[in-house]
Amino acid sequence: MTSTEAAVIALQDHAALWSVGVVRASEVVNAACDALVAGLDTPGLRVLAACTRAEADYDVHDLLATVLDELGLTLDRADSGAGQEAVARALARRMLVGEFTPRELTVQIHQRHGHGLPLTERLAELDDEYDTLEYNDRTLDQVDAEVTAEARRLAGHLTVPAESAESPS
Repeated sequence: MTSTEAAVIALQDHAALWSVGVVRASEVVNAACDALVAGLDTPGLRVLAACTRAEADYDVHDLLATVLDELGLTLDRADSGAGQEAVARALARRMLVGEFTPRELTVQIHQRHGHGLPLTERLAELDDEYDTLEYNDRTLDQVDAEVTAEARRLAGHLTVPAESAESPS
């Protein structure tokens, strides 16, 4: 994956996580700055990246749709199935880079989606397994490994249009 592709994914992940209140608007601005540094360049991206922390809370809401559209990306409604799946994928990628533990991933997924989102059903089941480790024959390391494998599966579902991964004109 090129740095441009990684920047597109990170920006889309930050947008999804911001839409459900997991990250602050200033983190979306930081992701926009990283995207510029990685070689993406659109008028809206430049405006978003130029926001101060104080402006971010007010301006991200208005600017983000334009930026994502310029890059050929979408931000699904947070309460839609696609929006919930985007958040789950973003959380999985964050766990894989060490921002939180496998257990913390399962708790977040289970709290957000329960057992009702097919894409994350196994993670919800694994959250239940963490709660019963002392009563079954599995170890913490075994469950952590399975959560990590599930996170990799989720993270592999990339939703980046081909034209966004290329340097825009």
